[in-house]
Amino acid sequence: TFVDNLYNEIITAGTYKASSIKVAEASKVIENIQRDVNIALMNELAMIFNQLDINTTDVLSAAKTKWNFLPFEPGLVGGHCISVDPYYLIHKASQIGCNTDVISASRTINNNMGSYIASSILKLMVDKPITINKSKVLIMGITYKEDCADIRNTQVVNIINELKDHVMQVDVFDPCVNTKQLELNYNISTITELKKETYDVIVLAVRHNEFLKMSAADIHSLGKEQHIVYDVKSILLDDETDGRL
Repeated sequence: TFVDNLYNEIITAGTYKASSIKVAEASKVIENIQRDVNIALMNELAMIFNQLDINTTDVLSAAKTKWNFLPFEPGLVGGHCISVDPYYLIHKASQIGCNTDVISASRTINNNMGSYIASSILKLMVDKPITINKSKVLIMGITYKEDCADIRNTQVVNIINELKDHVMQVDVFDPCVNTKQLELNYNISTITELKKETYDVIVLAVRHNEFLKMSAADIHSLGKEQHIVYDVKSILLDDETDGRL
């Protein structure tokens, strides 16, 4: 009651008093798990539709016309909530002998999306064709979500590491990130200026507002004469990119 009264003094939306601390903690855990599972479903569907040459964005736009369709999108799952909380319940469930097939599978799908995106980029380069070895890549955005400096568990790092494993030179540009924190946590530095006609590959990884203000021509101007643009967050129209999630 004391805590409830205290928070009610500052939370204008009001509070909900759970019946116990266990209920309160469990409700927060499953709220994050539900989002993780739904995003994993969208990611799996996106991978299927890409193989079938069906536009995932068009599919979701059509599905959203059904009143009770949940409007989740495919994407990278990072941060300190959705990508972490499921493991608390997975661990607790294992202690009491319960399986967490759906929750665990969702974690696996979402954790592998960085690798999937990197593989998709490599395939596009082979098709173009663009030489992979020592090619120059621009990653636009590295924070785990748009317009914030938070880099905790960002899956963009997995894309970068996978591309570097193929001896590709990767530049990172992010107007929101704390550069000192990024170097401390991931040993990744950033560039401060975008140069035209420089890159073989441009990856739109985070939907920062600054990137939304850029036209397709602005983004493509950063590439060499022969280049590809991979759009993780559907910032550009379908015909303005070479590939998208």
